[in-house]
Amino acid sequence: MVSARTARRAAALVLGALWWWAVLRLALEPGAGVLEGAVAVGGWGLSVLPVHCVPRRRAAGALGAGRWRRALRGAEQRPAPTRPRGSRP
Repeated sequence: MVSARTARRAAALVLGALWWWAVLRLALEPGAGVLEGAVAVGGWGLSVLPVHCVPRRRAAGALGAGRWRRALRGAEQRPAPTRPRGSRP
C-alpha cells in the first residue's frame, strides 16, 4: 500500500509537470489556447496561497492575545529606573 507521503509527492510531481507543460506550451507554441492558459494561471494562483500558515494559537512561539496591552499597562505602573549610588551622570 502506498503511504500518504508518497501519494502527496507523486501528486505534486504530476501537477508540477502538468503546469510546466502548460507554461512551456504557452511560451513556445503559437497555437496554445485557453486550456494551457487556465492551467498556468491556476497553478500560479495556487502557489500564492499561504498553505503553510496555521492559526495563531497553534503556531510555535505565538504570543497570547492582549500581550501588548498588558505590557503597556505594566510599563506605566513601574517606577522609573534609578542610578546606583556613587555613579555619575
